[in-house]
Amino acid sequence: MTVTDIMPAWPTPLRQLLLTLPDIFRSLSIVALAALLTACRMEANFIFYPSATIEQTPRQVGLEFEDVFFATRDNVRLNGWFIPHREARSTLVWFHGNAGNISHRVENIKLLHDKVRVNVFIFDYRGYGRSQGQISEEGSYLDGEAALEFVSKRFAVERNRTILFGRSLGAAVATEMANRFESQGLILESPFVSIREMARAVFPFLPIGPLLKTRYDVREKIRRIKTPLLVLHGDRDEVVPFAQGKMVFDAAPEPKTFFTISGAGHNDTYLIGGERYFQQLKMFIDGAASAAPKER
Repeated sequence: MTVTDIMPAWPTPLRQLLLTLPDIFRSLSIVALAALLTACRMEANFIFYPSATIEQTPRQVGLEFEDVFFATRDNVRLNGWFIPHREARSTLVWFHGNAGNISHRVENIKLLHDKVRVNVFIFDYRGYGRSQGQISEEGSYLDGEAALEFVSKRFAVERNRTILFGRSLGAAVATEMANRFESQGLILESPFVSIREMARAVFPFLPIGPLLKTRYDVREKIRRIKTPLLVLHGDRDEVVPFAQGKMVFDAAPEPKTFFTISGAGHNDTYLIGGERYFQQLKMFIDGAASAAPKER
């Protein structure tokens, strides 16, 4: 088998370059390039891990909620839950991470409801849970737009009473929304700098970052926000390096606050953080609510 048999679709200059290399280097180069291209073709499989099964609802933890469906401007039908709190001064719109679906956040929703006393609207991106479509970066932004428009119209929530809350991959979507919509505040938990920087962290010897189409460039987007910011990050995060959360925070304009969740990894922040974690959220949200212009 020849080099041209192995890589028939590769650009001619690249094949010619490989043909000039000694056999051992040629073989290693082919393997490395093949791995890079395969990884790039499968990038969505490395980034998104949706689950279709709704395993529980807020009702199973004693919460009243409204199960709703709404459409994006490219006509994709999404599913979400609205969980009200009778003492709420703000509505938290939750942009969840890259795995599972809204049903895997029920325990956390219950704690937020009880300890922070805020309305919660959480929804599934396209391709997650009972939402239709196939996930992508641009698709997730369209989903975020639709969620915020829906909350404003369906539940009559003023934009200056909306808190954007993004966790992990959701931090990237929430940051984009903070640039497109007015909000009361932005909370990012375990944010990463960008998909390229995450690729560098996860695959340090495989330089696939520049070849990836999915960007989610949080650090670049955070520079332009015009709303108060709270960043929380576990100092033992095994998925998104703690240093990336700090870099996102450093790039943001004031007013901003950083809270280190001591001893927390990526998925146990609200458990390890405990009361101090929820106090930080409540203090930020209450402060933002007090600073917001009064409704007429």
